[in-house]
Amino acid sequence: MNRKFFMLLIIALIVIVITGYKMTGNVTKENSRVLIKTSLGDITMELYPDKAPITVENFLIYVDEKAYDGTIFHRVIDGFMIQGGGFTTEGKEKETHDPITLESNNGLKNEKYTVAMARTTVPDSATNQFFINVENNDFLNYGVRDDGYAVFGKVIEGQDVVDKIAKVQTNSAAMPLKNVVIEKIERV
Repeated sequence: MNRKFFMLLIIALIVIVITGYKMTGNVTKENSRVLIKTSLGDITMELYPDKAPITVENFLIYVDEKAYDGTIFHRVIDGFMIQGGGFTTEGKEKETHDPITLESNNGLKNEKYTVAMARTTVPDSATNQFFINVENNDFLNYGVRDDGYAVFGKVIEGQDVVDKIAKVQTNSAAMPLKNVVIEKIERV
């Protein structure tokens, strides 16, 4: 190896370390933000990769693939949460990647306007569906009644839009009578 190449390599490594670039994925330790454009207005979320790296990376994979574009908030329960990301406007379930490891024991709580991954009764079953808490939901926290639900972000703008979605009319299955569309989610 010549000296000039070696010096360039050292400089490149220093730049990588200084900028905090994570070579194993698309997420740095810095908080990321995403914009959710809905049919009822915009919501900005801050994500916490330092607390939930697997969950944030999983969510951003779906964002980058545009998998959330054209989906709906399919489960809306005022006083509890709004859930979306898994169904098209025609009610067809979206394909998903493999489930991820549950990161609910990360110190983040299911408080009003926090964002968590939906899952089945199996702890490591979250894929693409997420929900926004519209109240403090302590019973969803790790260790309260079970393994809990992994909070990975928080709504920092557009809380009024979240509240508006929570108030839409629903059927007995908590599905809105009129689609609340997630037009797109993108990094900002």
